[in-house]
Amino acid sequence: MTFPDELVDRAARLVARYRERALTLATAESCTGGLVAGLLTEIPGSSAVVERGFVTYSNEAKTELIDVPPALIAAHGAVSEPVARAMAEGALARSRAGVAVAITGIAGPGGGSAEKPVGLVHFGLARTGASTGHLERRYGDLGRREVRLAAVEDALGLLAAALDG
Repeated sequence: MTFPDELVDRAARLVARYRERALTLATAESCTGGLVAGLLTEIPGSSAVVERGFVTYSNEAKTELIDVPPALIAAHGAVSEPVARAMAEGALARSRAGVAVAITGIAGPGGGSAEKPVGLVHFGLARTGASTGHLERRYGDLGRREVRLAAVEDALGLLAAALDG
């Protein structure tokens, strides 16, 4: 995917801020399929910031790679606040990063329901020494690419907020 210039500029500013603080980050991505990590690694010098990225598209990957309990997925579904939080915490625990962002959602065009419609995305944000945050977005059925890009934008916002909180 080619990223819009304004998104690349935002990512460059974020990488610079993380470098200034000597802070590293990890990503755990489901519906975005590694786009956040891909965008950040477009930036020269990002190797000092991006510690690792997990693409945990399947429930098994969430469990095997970042220790999301299968019972949590069974109880709440993969697209849920508890799973997004567990993904972020698992990515932090399974990496050497100080901050981890997680994304799980329904990008469409199919897969939605009345309870969990296309465009629903849950984010988790874990930081060493801090409580895990959560963000829920309901973008609507904008189209698969647009939902994924909107999720990438919000993930960058969460990563930026982690520096201020």
